[in-house]
Amino acid sequence: MTIERRRALIGVNAGIFLAHIGNFIWFPVLVASLGGTDSGFWAGVVMCMTYVGRLAATFFYEGVAARIGIRGAVFAGTATEAVALFLMGFGDGVVVYSVLAFLIGLGSGTAFPGLKNILVSYPDDERPKAFSTFQMSAQVGLFGGALVGGLLADVDLRTLFSVVFAIFIGFCLASSAFIPRDGFGEAPATDQVKPPLLSTAVFKGIEVRGATRYFLLSAVFWFLSIGFMVGIPLHMEEYASGWAPSAPFWITGLTVLVLQYPLFKFLIKHLRPGAVMALGLAGMTVAFTAFGAGRTVPWVVVGCLTVVLGEILFVPSFDIWVARKVPADRLAKAMGAMHFFRSAGNMIGSLLAGILFDLALSWDVPGANWYIAALIAAGCAAICLFSGDEGAAAAAAETEEEEREGAAA
Repeated sequence: MTIERRRALIGVNAGIFLAHIGNFIWFPVLVASLGGTDSGFWAGVVMCMTYVGRLAATFFYEGVAARIGIRGAVFAGTATEAVALFLMGFGDGVVVYSVLAFLIGLGSGTAFPGLKNILVSYPDDERPKAFSTFQMSAQVGLFGGALVGGLLADVDLRTLFSVVFAIFIGFCLASSAFIPRDGFGEAPATDQVKPPLLSTAVFKGIEVRGATRYFLLSAVFWFLSIGFMVGIPLHMEEYASGWAPSAPFWITGLTVLVLQYPLFKFLIKHLRPGAVMALGLAGMTVAFTAFGAGRTVPWVVVGCLTVVLGEILFVPSFDIWVARKVPADRLAKAMGAMHFFRSAGNMIGSLLAGILFDLALSWDVPGANWYIAALIAAGCAAICLFSGDEGAAAAAAETEEEEREGAAA
């Protein structure tokens, strides 16, 4: 790896590390605060708006990057996110928080693809190391942010968001100072026609014939994942207020760091991807049942130790599953579909997590929200377990049929 690419990798990893620290400081505290002063519904709405912003950014990221470069897009997105976070500390009311959350998501949705674009531009033999260190930096940042968030749980929101603002300014400077303007690929020709600033081409990747049902399964997984992230701070505020709202993320972050590589590597060698995905969802089923049945701190710890199996096992297995089930000529389109369904799952999940929490309280059935999530996770685990590899054969047969029809025409 050249000095320039190593330098850029340091900048990208520093940026994602600081971003995760900042995010896992503010969002558990804000969600718990809104759950206590307003309702779980409004806490879910505010978090949902961050994902609405991220999805909206996909419509103009390509146009922005074509005009100001990848580095410029990272800088602009991070600066937007930083300013919105700073204003969060001075805002009041769920409407203001929702607007600022949209801007936070918009900035994140512009900066994050830029960081990924830098890594994609590395040579093939250097990409595995680049992406693995990127993922590790994100996980370490998550764990660090949860720890710092616990220390800042009792400060006023103005101080909290001022600290987060300073961290995101560091993210802005660290990433943009080290990365090249357009990555390490070929520089775009000066006379090349630039894509429109606003484009709906992303919709072309939503439908992938023969594999859409698998992307729907992915959307449900992200629905469950974000449901945990929004629901657990509300849960802690209601049933375990003696602990910081970010405390569960100390446990999940450390567990992922320790188990992700060895556990996934072992299981994927001995089981097919669908079975590994089923195990991840089974772990989430156990976790949601524990949250609902126990609710106290020991049960929260048990749940946090098992809920991470979803991220450890489902996410990488799903990538392998899709690669096997989708024909090679449709993989690029499949990547667009994966992003869309993930965003959709996150948006719906963050909103419904708050609604289900409120309903559980109004029904006077503590943990009902977690039982519903456990049933959904168990159903998805069964689908993964009993779905064989017929998807790839069906997709291949479908492609052959299309080719025959084209030849006949």
